Amino acid sequence: MAWEIVVGIETHAQLLTHSKIFSGASTAFGAEPNTQACAVDIALPGVLPVLNAQAVELAVRLGIAVGGKISRKSIFARKNYFYPDLPKGYQISQYEIPVVQGGSLKIVLPEGEKTIRLTRAHLEEDAGKSLHEDFQGMTGIDLNRAGTPLLEIVTEPDMRGAKEAVAYARALHSLVRWIGICDGNMQEGSFRCDANVSVRKVGSNELGTRCEIKNLNSFLFMEQAIVFEASRQIEVLESGGKIQQETRLFDTEIGETRAMRSKEDAQDYRYFPDPDLLPLVISEKEINRIGSELPEGPESVRKRFVDEYHFSMEMAFVLTLDRVRAEHFDAFWKQLLELTANVDPIARVQAANFAMMEIGAAMGRLGIAVEEILPDRLAVLIARVLDNTISHRIAKEVFSAMLAGEGAPDEIIEKRGLKQISDSGAIGKIVDEVLAANAKQVEDYRSGKEKAFNSLVGQVMKRSQGKANPAQVNEILRRKLKAT
Repeated sequence: MAWEIVVGIETHAQLLTHSKIFSGASTAFGAEPNTQACAVDIALPGVLPVLNAQAVELAVRLGIAVGGKISRKSIFARKNYFYPDLPKGYQISQYEIPVVQGGSLKIVLPEGEKTIRLTRAHLEEDAGKSLHEDFQGMTGIDLNRAGTPLLEIVTEPDMRGAKEAVAYARALHSLVRWIGICDGNMQEGSFRCDANVSVRKVGSNELGTRCEIKNLNSFLFMEQAIVFEASRQIEVLESGGKIQQETRLFDTEIGETRAMRSKEDAQDYRYFPDPDLLPLVISEKEINRIGSELPEGPESVRKRFVDEYHFSMEMAFVLTLDRVRAEHFDAFWKQLLELTANVDPIARVQAANFAMMEIGAAMGRLGIAVEEILPDRLAVLIARVLDNTISHRIAKEVFSAMLAGEGAPDEIIEKRGLKQISDSGAIGKIVDEVLAANAKQVEDYRSGKEKAFNSLVGQVMKRSQGKANPAQVNEILRRKLKAT
């Protein structure tokens, strides 16, 4: 029996505000427990919430970026449930009228792009945190997070399997950082996903009973949790059982989901408009202002990289995972175009791919930020590869010297004597010396062993201290091997 996995994602993105959504308490991470919970956060009698205008603006940014409808008037509601770390006994959220309705987000899959529809995005406050590990036989409560502003972003059940769900989560993670509304730090809980998973027979249009997997804080765990949960549900159904609607947790140590509690429906929370908060009214003028200040979106930049720069979709996608890196690469590329206007476009893209890999390796190896690599200097370095001043191998040496503060590319090339040897006579002389000194490898090549040729190339490059033009070395070496 063939089954189809259906997934919807709910994401809690912590908004980049300095203070909480209804109070002036700090949202800074890492403070001592209960040192950032004020009277409003812990619901002392007589206190009143005051809405953080910055949180609203950040929510509107997201709505515009995904093409959603910004509600000109939205309502805050009380979502009633009891948890030890929920001091009010209710959470202030939005229910019937959220600040953003609809919208969509494109994801990139091996088979192409797919559009994931968004249901809504609504503002709400976070709860506190229960601490189970720090106390023997007891649970501690830290209310520092209580009142932290969240934007809950909810999708339609449009994803088919774990790979698509992870692709969506990565795309959303990139977008919220790109537009500056969330730092995306999953380890600190700034970006948390809940996956609603169900299965149905292939060809059926009816949704199965869903189970919600809570607080997935890594893309790897999300994929593992969805794969396990779907397999569990299929096994239950194929053995004649029924799926119970419930909330589940993912145990990362054993790679399995386990039941946490029965899944509530909206009526269980007894939503009603919060009497302490006026309706949120957002003017057309304010929406237009926020929209005008948004940067070019990742989808638009990705399309430009493919259409105008002739990058592959995969390369464009990697470059647009982070706005700072995308803008850095854009600046580098525009300067490279000016320096290499007459260069073959394919060679230019290959060189750009080399630059992208070197930057990524340097960031990982040295822990440097992309902003530390000046795009104009990087453009000159790649231009020197394209005009055959240096080889790709030498370019790596120059790049390392640039990062070490030795100066501009041309300065380093001159000072270290790294200019590529492109004189065919000089290269021919080195090739003759190598052929004379490696008679056995010459014989091996002539007997059909292609590896011997690579070894001879290596010998030539070694004698030239890596400066010989590799293409010329290959051409001259093959010619001389055939002639002698």
